[in-house]
Amino acid sequence: MENETHIKKNSALPASILASALILAGAWLYTAESRTTSVKQEASHAANSNEVPVSALEWEVLPLKGVVLPVRLGNLGGKLASVGALDREKFLSLYNGTDREIARRLIDEETDTPVLLARENAGILLNLFWALGLASKNPILDFGEMTEPAYGGAGNFASTAGWTIAQGNPMEHYSRHMFFELSPEQQALVDKVSRGIYRPCCGNSTHFPDCNHGMAMLGLLELMASQGVGEAEMWKTALAVNSYGFPDTYLTIAAYMKNKGVDWKNVNSEEVLGVNFSSASGYQKISSQVIKPTQQSGGGKCGV
Repeated sequence: MENETHIKKNSALPASILASALILAGAWLYTAESRTTSVKQEASHAANSNEVPVSALEWEVLPLKGVVLPVRLGNLGGKLASVGALDREKFLSLYNGTDREIARRLIDEETDTPVLLARENAGILLNLFWALGLASKNPILDFGEMTEPAYGGAGNFASTAGWTIAQGNPMEHYSRHMFFELSPEQQALVDKVSRGIYRPCCGNSTHFPDCNHGMAMLGLLELMASQGVGEAEMWKTALAVNSYGFPDTYLTIAAYMKNKGVDWKNVNSEEVLGVNFSSASGYQKISSQVIKPTQQSGGGKCGV
């Protein structure tokens, strides 16, 4: 979202400055209004892209029926609430109507059905996986870029200070809870894939989860690894999740690939998630070849 501050690697900003920038952190939580804004952004993109009509790509990039993710939540929502990593009432207060019911089921009901990701629930799942990524015990959080002294502590980022719906201080839950125990091989896979998944709101990979999308993706990778999902499926799933999280961005990338003669179903997920396509700088280069320079939209902002 527009006020989110992303801390690029090697930028040594004092903690006091970071804390001031994060006063409005709660505004980055997904709400029903966020989804309305996202739809408006998609409409803006549709009006501005040239050569390839966006409507022809939406069925491929953002299927209306959704995408089945290779994970089962079980009672994950309940576990997050039980340890206070996610406060049930604060979480539900973000939503109303159908969105609230979707959120309630994630917290109160146990399910063994694979997760269906769709436009209607993408932002709600983002918040759930954000809580998981933040709270799940993992060496990436304990020893990775988030802990570099130059940043003044892991609590100064949008993904930590911005998580305002935990019980107590969010750092009381940071890499604190053992929701599952990954084998060395599973952890190595999470480490590898997380280094290759970028997001168009900044120049950092999931291995440096300084924003909500990065932290949520880390949580999802851990969940997939814990349930035996292989590397190829992880890349494919991550691309689908990024696409629903940044619809304007990936419709643009799909248009670019289409102009190159590559259908979206045939793209290399790992390549598209990499720095040359999915980072802020990579996306800007791609979008300059598809969107009219004076009317660019999407990318460079976090939030659904």
